Amino acid sequence: MQIETPSATKTFADRVAEAVEHKGSQLVVGLDPRLDLLPVELRGDAHVARTAAADAVARFCGGIVDAVAPYAVAVKPQLAFFEALGADGLRAFEQTCEYARSAGLLVIADAKRGDIGSTARAYAAAYLEGETPVADALTVNPYLGRDSLDPFFGACRRHGGGVFCLVKTSNEGGGDVQDVRLSDGGLLWQHVARLVAEWGEDLIGEHGLSSVGAVVGATHPRAISEARRLLPRSILLLPGVGAQGASPGDVARAFTSGPASALVAASRSITYGFRSSGEDWRTGASQEAARLKTEIWAASGW
Repeated sequence: MQIETPSATKTFADRVAEAVEHKGSQLVVGLDPRLDLLPVELRGDAHVARTAAADAVARFCGGIVDAVAPYAVAVKPQLAFFEALGADGLRAFEQTCEYARSAGLLVIADAKRGDIGSTARAYAAAYLEGETPVADALTVNPYLGRDSLDPFFGACRRHGGGVFCLVKTSNEGGGDVQDVRLSDGGLLWQHVARLVAEWGEDLIGEHGLSSVGAVVGATHPRAISEARRLLPRSILLLPGVGAQGASPGDVARAFTSGPASALVAASRSITYGFRSSGEDWRTGASQEAARLKTEIWAASGW
């Protein structure tokens, strides 16, 4: 059995903690670029060819990064919207990740990957490995078990990355699987949360937080409280604030392990708020990010 040598690279959790302390923010801005929702000024010939569409997406994401960088600690590009544009879209994804990092933001690739054996190793290599990994962290699906995640954990140890395991998701149908009651009376997602806590024990950084985090929907305030109890060292990634209906107050209980123990993700309310407000798209994104940053920090109690 090959034993991995611990890396001297700063852990993802420590980088999160330092970013939160530096900016006084726990805001993550989701980047979900849809051609039909882009500002008119960017669309141009985007409907004609994938190359033009990808260029428009990259310009839009770059503009959003510029607008939110003073207020957010990270961006969360949703890989599916880039993949839909083929190779040009993947180029735009990598450009967006690089640009966000140059603006001082962490990058959480929202890919929800999960597979076994060599496939999982390939996914880990694609996003979390290399001299300069494409992303700082990756969302992953733990429902295939530990062996499907070991390559990601190994990449985190070697390269200082992080993973966020899907535990209790914000979509309505998530309960079909995640809320199944087990023989001991608990719910399946609670069992998964305990596993995530166990898996993250050897990736705890100097700030006392693990680089193995958990995705818990902000639309489930009661579940957030229970997840915090089950995952005292994990960073909780909380999507669902804004367009999905959750408010900063709904996530307050997530922060009892410290100001960096949870990150709150908002996407459409920031990136596409201009469509209802009438503001310039960059101004609208900046204003909404500033508002959410302040409200989330106040709700966190720190």
